[in-house]
Amino acid sequence: MGEAIAFYVLAALILGFAVLVVSTRNTVHSVLYLVLNFLAVAALYVMLTAQFLAVIQVLVYAGGIVVLYLFVVMLVNLKRPPEDHSAPQRKSWVGAGLGLLVLGELGGIVAYGRLAPAVSPMQNTDLAINNVERVGMLLYTDYLIPFEVASILLLVAMVGAIILAKREL
Repeated sequence: MGEAIAFYVLAALILGFAVLVVSTRNTVHSVLYLVLNFLAVAALYVMLTAQFLAVIQVLVYAGGIVVLYLFVVMLVNLKRPPEDHSAPQRKSWVGAGLGLLVLGELGGIVAYGRLAPAVSPMQNTDLAINNVERVGMLLYTDYLIPFEVASILLLVAMVGAIILAKREL
């Protein structure tokens, strides 16, 4: 009963902070709400006995990514007036179609989750003890290709950002 209450409290906090992130007009406050959101997600990971993911959540997201966001917020000139025209090449129907596609995928995931046979995720009872070892083994065995693709994408994004920033300076 206590775990369910803790879960629902954390879920409400996560949703509340997410709404505040997108609805706050001040961008610095929005980033601070994002930090609180990341910390609530880390608390949820701790509750699910995924301590390694909680630490990574705090270090990588609440630490590094938010600092990056704050640098971007400070570097971008937010006092500039909005542009008077809209782009004629913008196609809003493409965005609406992609949104419907994502909504359909989410519906498919929910339907598959309800129709698929229930499999217990806790097949090993020492999950909390060997958490880091299990994550490492999965990353470098079953998920090696997606892990490497993600690292290449991050490298390309970083090089592209450096090139774009260098062009501006």
